[in-house]
Amino acid sequence: MDLRKLKTLIELVESSGIAELEIAEGEERVRITRSLPPPIPPPAQGSVPTQPPGVQLSTAAPEGLPAPAAAPEGHVVKSPMVGTFYRSAAPGAKPFVEIGDEVQVGDPLCIIEAMKLMNEIEADQAGVVKAILLENGQPVEYGQALVVIG
Repeated sequence: MDLRKLKTLIELVESSGIAELEIAEGEERVRITRSLPPPIPPPAQGSVPTQPPGVQLSTAAPEGLPAPAAAPEGHVVKSPMVGTFYRSAAPGAKPFVEIGDEVQVGDPLCIIEAMKLMNEIEADQAGVVKAILLENGQPVEYGQALVVIG
């Protein structure tokens, strides 16, 4: 393997963010690993009390500030996968559902893109759409709430 190929591979590893690359050409093998710098801890800002296990802290809003809006009650449709949330089939297209729309079991609610595949998420309960909890292009985690149907 020539020096130019090696330099190109090293640059690829550095720019892509991957930690390791191994290539075999015939009987030649090259393994490039990149050591990541240790994460920088956030600066200490005085004494931070630690929470003992089993104790929950109150999340009440300070006086003068409105309390965070509670999620509407109803059936929550959750993400079956990790990916990117989209409300419509294509950019600029009409969203599958809006708040207040009536849906039946099997009606499309949104799309989650995972590994360049578009996965249509369908209603698993009939009712009225009470809330859409994400915006177009937002990343979504497995089990994250997407839509509330009442």
